[in-house]
Amino acid sequence: MSRRISRIVAASLSVLTVAGTAACAAGAGGGSQGGPETIDLWTHAGGNDAELDVVRTIVEDFNSSQTEYEVTIQDFPQEAYNDAVVGAASSGNLPCIVDVDGPNVANWAWAGYIQPLGLPEETFEGQLEGTLGRVDGEVYAYGYFDVALALFSRESILEDAGVRIPTVEEPWTKEEFSGALEKIDGLGEFDHALDLGTGGSGEWFPYAYSPYLQSFGADLIDRSDFQSADGVLNGPEALEWATWFRGLVEDGYMAQTSGEDSTADFVNGKSGLLYTGNWADTTVKEAFDDAVVLPPPDLGAGPRIGAGSWQWALAEGCEEADGARAYLEFAHDTKYFVEYGNAVGLIPATLDAAAEIPAYAEGGENRIYLEMADQFAVVRPETPAYPYISSVFEKAAKDILAGGEPQEILDKAVADIDRDIQQNGGYTS
Repeated sequence: MSRRISRIVAASLSVLTVAGTAACAAGAGGGSQGGPETIDLWTHAGGNDAELDVVRTIVEDFNSSQTEYEVTIQDFPQEAYNDAVVGAASSGNLPCIVDVDGPNVANWAWAGYIQPLGLPEETFEGQLEGTLGRVDGEVYAYGYFDVALALFSRESILEDAGVRIPTVEEPWTKEEFSGALEKIDGLGEFDHALDLGTGGSGEWFPYAYSPYLQSFGADLIDRSDFQSADGVLNGPEALEWATWFRGLVEDGYMAQTSGEDSTADFVNGKSGLLYTGNWADTTVKEAFDDAVVLPPPDLGAGPRIGAGSWQWALAEGCEEADGARAYLEFAHDTKYFVEYGNAVGLIPATLDAAAEIPAYAEGGENRIYLEMADQFAVVRPETPAYPYISSVFEKAAKDILAGGEPQEILDKAVADIDRDIQQNGGYTS
């Protein structure tokens, strides 16, 4: 088996762990005699009309702007998308342009699915770093939006509990956060003071909880060379995180496994603090006229949130790479970032676009999400090993919540991650 096919098989298995036919060969110029060359574009946005309509608008604008190329769209429902890409890559039938979930960019680059965009670096000035898929310093993908995790509560709850409302400039310290939970719990009004969404699964676990690990000063892997998790995922800071994480359950502040819909539970009065993404913003604010959005606490090494949503990439082997790059450069226009932001309601990926969307502009009601994404966001490790790291961390975090011995759990997680990296030659070229 060739090295590249081996990588595709490994990447297929690891991507499917996280992610939860092919039309034409990669970049095959399908234009009729004298007509434009066809560039195939695949997207996961099938069934999401708001997002798909923006994609269609950009493609129509590009196609009408010139006569050399014609981009065609193939949309898939998100749950089927990664299977389609993996199958196409295995048979050498990738389209020229694909979208990719941010955490998978490094894995897809290593597997030979995608290549560097090759666009000028100034293209990305003013863009949130978390919306760029970088590998070894090169940009392999860019996204139009991101999401931010935050705490939600109500002014009336915090006032009754005598708790300070934190800000991005002055978030809660670890001690203040513990005190807030104690005081909210003392009101006797809620099943639990806090809902961290522990009923979730899959990529939610590293996305939601590794930022708390990082806020203690630990991490999922040593990012100096991405060759080992030893010392960072099982060191003293990581152990302190694990003890704190389990302590939230032992102290009765949160459930070991929360309900299936934490936002609904919060709206229905089951918790005083909710931890979720800004996708819940409208629901919470429509339910409570005194709703407040709060930054995550600083647990010692600064507040942290995750970063990296869906991004656009150029497939390896694309025969019409110049045309695909022309499309990707054309599509990186502020007006399309604004259209995406208005369509999906999430954080626009550039500061210029944010300035044109009232909710995210200076003084806007959603500005806090942009500020957190800009100041607190940490991308998930930019290594091909990440999909495996994600699954290992999910199991470790669940075992810690269930009351397992933290040091043993973290040491095993490190051993599993390091073994995977070694078995894949360090995931180096």
